[in-house]
Amino acid sequence: MKWLAPHVTRSPKMGPQVNNGRPAMEHVAIDLGGRESQVCVRQADGEILEEKRWRTAELREYLRTRPPSRVIVETCAEAFRVADIAKELGHEARVVPATLVKALGVGERKTKTDKRDARKLSEVSCRMEVPSVHIASPLARELKTRLGMRQAHVAARTMFINTVRGWLRAQAISIPKSADAFTRRVAETMKDTPLPAHVLEQLKMIDTLSENIHRIDKELAAMAKAHAVCPRLMSVPGVGPITALAFVAVIDDVSRFKGAHDLEAYLGLTPGESSSSSRVRRTSITKAGNAMVRWCLVQGAWAAKRSHRRRPLAMVTWSLEIEKRRGKRVAVMALARKMAGILFALWRDNTTYVHQLGVQPPKI
Repeated sequence: MKWLAPHVTRSPKMGPQVNNGRPAMEHVAIDLGGRESQVCVRQADGEILEEKRWRTAELREYLRTRPPSRVIVETCAEAFRVADIAKELGHEARVVPATLVKALGVGERKTKTDKRDARKLSEVSCRMEVPSVHIASPLARELKTRLGMRQAHVAARTMFINTVRGWLRAQAISIPKSADAFTRRVAETMKDTPLPAHVLEQLKMIDTLSENIHRIDKELAAMAKAHAVCPRLMSVPGVGPITALAFVAVIDDVSRFKGAHDLEAYLGLTPGESSSSSRVRRTSITKAGNAMVRWCLVQGAWAAKRSHRRRPLAMVTWSLEIEKRRGKRVAVMALARKMAGILFALWRDNTTYVHQLGVQPPKI
């Protein structure tokens, strides 16, 4: 069976051609696996040219043998590395969102194999322009990895602190919440009482993780200082090295957004909607974007609100008016959304934030 793409024409001398006269590209769909991947190659008219399994680590050698083609993969751990290789070798790379592949027919009728998945991806690519997620730059992916590893350290430390805090509460002892000073406060509170060996082990792990987090923070701060964009983003009150790096890593290329509202929606900071017929219902924020950068912006909003007491800020004054009508939490979320728009404007316009009260924030 063949599927004739609408933009493809036939020529008896050159075979399938696109409208501009150049030979139509082949469609190479790869169902990626940790060790082996399934490859399905089709002509532009849908005819299968080749199906085979190939070692994932050797896909560069395989793609080097193919003429310029469209390479389609599904989002997974190996997807962006394969996309980089494909682009480097002159192919057109498409990374299909995992949330979309089911709608395209992958795994339909509860029948899913690597061969069927690769066939379906290549078939769909022949019939339509398959949407692709943004293929982040190597630097953006490196930043995401570094920030993710820091987040793992913080999560592990929080888990250990909670276990020790639970033991202390069983002894009717309460320790103020402060991760950096937690072990010192435990030692001061329990100086006259010997601690069990298993609690001491937990405290040692907390100290080790804290040292690692401080070292990582210094490295990330140096990276932010040396980055072309981060110093300007950090001119916004409440935005530090971690928030700036997270924002840069997730956005990567600011020109792919038409305006601040598109970026805010991309980060999941805009309200959702659940309407039908005559019923109109607005919901809370969609949370559709990257959770890490969204969390950083919310924490930055709280920090900006605290700094407002020492130095009045126009954006915080704006959020305080919302707080009077909607409450503190809604106002902080609105401020986080406003900060995302301001960061977008600073990056786009190559400017820095102006702190004075009464001066309008950057136009977004």
